[in-house]
Amino acid sequence: MFQEKENNTIVIGGESVAPGEEKLLKIGIDRLPTGTLIDIPVYVFNAKKPGPTILVQAGLHGDEINGIEIVRRMLQQKRFNIRSGAVIAVPILNIFGFIHFSRDVPDGKDVNRSFPGKKSGSLASRMAYHYVSQIMHQMDFAIDLHTGGAQRHNFPQVRFTHEDGTSKELAKIFNAPFLFSSRLIKGSFREAAYRMGKPTIVFEAGESMRFDDYAILEGMQGILNVLKHLKMISKVEPFYVERMNSVLLTNRKWLRAPTAGMFIPELTNGSEIKKGQEIGLITDTYARHSKKIKAPYDGFVFSINNQAVVNQGDALFHIGK
Repeated sequence: MFQEKENNTIVIGGESVAPGEEKLLKIGIDRLPTGTLIDIPVYVFNAKKPGPTILVQAGLHGDEINGIEIVRRMLQQKRFNIRSGAVIAVPILNIFGFIHFSRDVPDGKDVNRSFPGKKSGSLASRMAYHYVSQIMHQMDFAIDLHTGGAQRHNFPQVRFTHEDGTSKELAKIFNAPFLFSSRLIKGSFREAAYRMGKPTIVFEAGESMRFDDYAILEGMQGILNVLKHLKMISKVEPFYVERMNSVLLTNRKWLRAPTAGMFIPELTNGSEIKKGQEIGLITDTYARHSKKIKAPYDGFVFSINNQAVVNQGDALFHIGK
């Protein structure tokens, strides 16, 4: 997966981090209307011994806070004290979205649909441009931390790029409960990284604007699994989560609401399901009509919509086998 090379000096925002150093750097992006400067905080840990450079980032969508907490805890617990290679840790990429409790930047654009960006483009496009030019070209691998959006709760899962065998290997090493390939989305960070030849995995766990301690621990454990495999740390201790192997899902589909009404899931996220099993119910408010949601095959549920009132066609359960 990795060919050993001498560590480089990492340069971000005009500041250098030589092998054997660690620093908090900042990428200046823009100002609020009040004039307050907004910048992206970047922690760099550069070991003396040769090894890969791995980017661990969160907050690409500003309301997806589980990833932000994963990076914060790892910084607090000094889990990036590496013996070889380098870690670039970005707790919050989309600062604007974070302070507005929003997925996007103030003009409504999605940074994760704006890569590789333009120097003189929209705010989202400029953020992507600076990120590509200052960080992405220096990384060998990336772990991108996300949660479900729009009240959807994702059971911890890792997504990789089908066309990139190294990203699949990374996903297996991360060892979340589920892993599967997902298509590259135009303008996404992962697509930009793929085009640069930088293997990337996406960890999805929990729901936007809500902390989920299990999801956070799974993310921390997965990152440490990767660092250990790359020989950047000598051991993983203590373990946050232990299991055998993740489940590889090769077929996935969304079960959608057959009618409008109140949605009542009848199982917990991450559950195994059997064909024909009743897993949810949609009912009207007068208790006169209801429709059962049944599993179409044996498999697993790995995402549930927590919206109580749904319309016909709304995504309810993401299932796979």
